Amino acid sequence: MPDPAAARDAAEEASALSHPAVAPDATAAYGEHPDQVVDFYAPRDARDPVPLVVVLHGGAWRGPYDRQHITPFADFLARHGFAVANVEYRRGGPLPQQRDDEEAGGPVAGRWPETFDDVAAALDALPGLARTALPQADPRRTVLTGHSAGGHLALWAAARHVLPAGSPWRLATPPLLRGVVALAPIADLVRAAELSVCGGAVHQFLGGKERFEERAPYADPAALLPTGIATAVVQGREDTVVPQAVAEAYVDAAAKAGETVGFTLLEGVGHFPLIDPAADACAVVAEEIAQLAW
Repeated sequence: MPDPAAARDAAEEASALSHPAVAPDATAAYGEHPDQVVDFYAPRDARDPVPLVVVLHGGAWRGPYDRQHITPFADFLARHGFAVANVEYRRGGPLPQQRDDEEAGGPVAGRWPETFDDVAAALDALPGLARTALPQADPRRTVLTGHSAGGHLALWAAARHVLPAGSPWRLATPPLLRGVVALAPIADLVRAAELSVCGGAVHQFLGGKERFEERAPYADPAALLPTGIATAVVQGREDTVVPQAVAEAYVDAAAKAGETVGFTLLEGVGHFPLIDPAADACAVVAEEIAQLAW
């Protein structure tokens, strides 16, 4: 008998990925590697400087999933009057060896430390890049958003000032952000690993189970609280890719740290409608961003 949840997930994914990729208005490099680039989308019909929304795509930090699949979402935000920066970063490649059964049968997730190097470098470079490539953008009104693994990276990037001392990515002061809107984020790495989210991607991302405890304090948004940065999480209740339990673990960790995180749980919504311009959930996301940006 067909699994209704699996059928719904497949239909939602197909809808989100059915939109043609949208070419950017400008592209700028923040490093020498081919993946160290940012695509910029100008706000439609806007003359005055407008908030800058920085988008970090998902795909379990795996190489086959690049920024192209989220370009319709970036264009959607531009059509809602935002300046948009769609960030690419180095992700995993083919798995050189099977470290354990959980990591078998597909491309490895992420690179340590390159994925973090890139996100930190991109965010540091963005104000200058935006001034040149997208004059309509106001970097003083920046909101970070990211989907799935990109949601993890958005939350992490907003928490760099509370990274452990000695971290190469640590900032001396909080980043200049209006806030973060994390979409179905892999926000609590411990809980995500317990649930084997994305086929063991979390352990792969940090270099294997044997490196998890050592590296998680530098990588897990749930361990980097409080941040003092306005944060909202948008989650589909029917999400089976990154279950709501992962987002709830992060929200609970924030509360224990004395910080309130907005949590919007959408009924009848799975993983992909949050970035699907054809879905009502995408309009909810735009409104969450607008509340922080303006």
